[in-house]
Amino acid sequence: MKTVLTLLLSYLLVSPALAQNSYENAMKEQIQAMQQIRTLEESQAVSNAFLRIAEVKNEEWLPFYYAAYVQTNAAFRFEVNKDQYLDQAMELAKKAGGLSPNNSEITALEGFILMGKVSVDPANRGQSLSPQVMQLYGKAIAQNRENPRATTLMAQMELGMAQFFGSGPEKACGLARVGLELFEKEASKIDDNYLMPTWGKTQAEQVASQCQ
Repeated sequence: MKTVLTLLLSYLLVSPALAQNSYENAMKEQIQAMQQIRTLEESQAVSNAFLRIAEVKNEEWLPFYYAAYVQTNAAFRFEVNKDQYLDQAMELAKKAGGLSPNNSEITALEGFILMGKVSVDPANRGQSLSPQVMQLYGKAIAQNRENPRATTLMAQMELGMAQFFGSGPEKACGLARVGLELFEKEASKIDDNYLMPTWGKTQAEQVASQCQ
C-alpha cells in the first residue's frame, strides 16, 4: 500500500512538469515552423497549430499571440482577404491581452495589426487610423522600453509617414538605430528554450538602410 501511494504521489508531482515540457516542445516546434513559412497553406497550418496549443493551455498568452502574428504576416505577404485576416488577428491578440494585461509585446502587435489595416487603404484610412497606431506603439514602448519590436514598428510607421508627406526620415532613422541596439541586447537572452517573441530585426535593418 505504501508503495502504491508513493508511486501515485510521484506521478502527481511529475505530471505537471511533463505537461509543461510538452507545451514548451510544441511551442518551439511551431516557432521554428513559423520562421520557415513560404506559402499561405503553411501559414494556415502553423496558425492552426498555435490555436490547438491554445485550446490545451488556455491560460498561456503566447499561443494566441503567435497565431495572431502569423495571421498578420499572411495579410501582408499573401493574396488573401486582408481585412478578414487582420480582424481575426486582432481578435486573437485581444485574447492574448486578456490573459496578460499591460503586455508590451501584445500592445505592439495590436499596433502592427492596425498598421496592416492602414496599408489596405492608406488614402481613406490613414488619417483616422494612423494616430491610433502611433498611440499603441507609444504605449508599448512605455510598457517596456527594452522591447525592440515596439521601437522598430514605430520606426516603420514614422518612415511610411515621412515618405507619404515628403519629409525627412531622421526620426524614423533614430528609432531604427535604437531598435537595432535593443535587438543586440535581446540576443544575449535567447537560448534553445526561449519562447518569447524575437522577430523584427529585419524591419529595423530595412528602415536603417534608408538612412545611408
